[in-house]
Amino acid sequence: MTGCFLEALMFDDLIKRILTARVYDVAIESPVHPAPFLSSRFGRSVLFKREDLQPVYSFKCRGAYNRMMQIPREVLSRGVICASAGNHAQGVALGAQKLKIPAVIVMPTTTPAIKVRSARARGAQVILHGDSFDDAFLRSQELISEYGYTYLHPFDDPDVIAGQGTVAVELLRQVTRPIDAVFIPVGGGGLAAGMAAYIKYVRPEIKVIAVEPEDAACLAAAMAADSRVVLPFVGLFADGVAVKQIGEHTFNVLRQTVDEVITVTTDEICAAVKDVFDDVRSVNEPAGALSVAGLKKYAEREGSGDALVAVLSGANVNFDRIRHIAERAEVGEGREAILAVTIPERPGAFKAFCEQLGDRNITEFNYRYSDPDCAHIFVGVTTDPTSDDRQHLVARLENAALPVIDMTENELAKLHIRHMVGGRSPEAGTEQVFRFEFPERPGALLKFLNIIGAKWNISAFHYRNHGAAYGRVLVAFQAPVAEREELMTHFDALGYTYFDEAENPAVQLFLHSER
Repeated sequence: MTGCFLEALMFDDLIKRILTARVYDVAIESPVHPAPFLSSRFGRSVLFKREDLQPVYSFKCRGAYNRMMQIPREVLSRGVICASAGNHAQGVALGAQKLKIPAVIVMPTTTPAIKVRSARARGAQVILHGDSFDDAFLRSQELISEYGYTYLHPFDDPDVIAGQGTVAVELLRQVTRPIDAVFIPVGGGGLAAGMAAYIKYVRPEIKVIAVEPEDAACLAAAMAADSRVVLPFVGLFADGVAVKQIGEHTFNVLRQTVDEVITVTTDEICAAVKDVFDDVRSVNEPAGALSVAGLKKYAEREGSGDALVAVLSGANVNFDRIRHIAERAEVGEGREAILAVTIPERPGAFKAFCEQLGDRNITEFNYRYSDPDCAHIFVGVTTDPTSDDRQHLVARLENAALPVIDMTENELAKLHIRHMVGGRSPEAGTEQVFRFEFPERPGALLKFLNIIGAKWNISAFHYRNHGAAYGRVLVAFQAPVAEREELMTHFDALGYTYFDEAENPAVQLFLHSER
């Protein structure tokens, strides 16, 4: 048989699996709701497929339950197991509860308490192990060898893919008007593969657009290489799609069915969370609103046309994360610019600076005296997202002899500097500045400090809990430039994700690190 013929057979088999999938013992037929504000903004109909309204607030219960229904009862009675820190765990727990079988969920110790409680509330045995998904996965495999459980993969399984594909079956039955494109979030690819296969089978004229975070774009990387690749690092903000490698089964489908992959920034995701709330009064998790962020980029590029549909994939957001999302939403929407401006250190200089802003509001202003000649100020300013207002403002300040650096896209500035008062003590000496991410759990900050060690004195430190699985800190160490390589060798051995921020302009202006 030729390769094309084999692919066609696999494709037909997947469609049959989707059409015969067993999901409605645990899932609802989720509604499609209009998004009136986005529709008005883009001059075309924008619709949301509301998978955030499922009993576990995510589509994941579909695939997990359908996979269970394909397992012989005598095998199923021994129990099922999965490794998950999120929505898949809750889907497995719900399915096992419905079938009255044992379920074991292995979660990293960093898993937020609300997700642990949700799985346990449905009768699952939760085992907390390790700091990462990989640790939890390895433990789950050990338990399979010991007890004979059946492992339920979160995405790379034909029956899981088929279960998720029922979202598309519903969608095309519910929306009969012309559809230009459907936007689907991608992590491991289970939802996107199932939906894309069915959409292209029934209505091939509809574009299927996959949406990924810029810092976790495993499908985009695989498409570019025409082969699955392992990302060296993934961002953790949209933790529901923080996957280093696209699934094998899912990629075989997606490479044939996806028309485009759109990547979006953290700020754009935050703005999309706000858009969803404005239109349907639901607070989605970052991965849940990912598709809306991609839809907005597409609509801004393409203009008016037929309907656009975004899948709202989940609403399991920790309450503590909402404050961080709200902070970043205005930047993501283009309504706020973050600027570093140098003004003369003399009376009246701040007033002169404000006069250049015109009728714009100042949303934030950070300053601390450190130099007799000039002052570096960190300022947030409202801008008009419908024009090049931010660029015009930067140009106006430059023309007024007020040197400015646009830090709206500077992650260090938005995560840390905006919450710190600038200036460096003369006693600090030469500093090396790094940004770290570490597993978040009770006592994690103290453990981080203990592991970092006491060889180098810490002269500046900023940490803020965002309600996420990973903590983020900015640390300045008193060390000469000659010891920077030694510092990084030390950090490499610790295993934490870190970034050398010595060249970051935010550090140079507001922490005054010497090199």
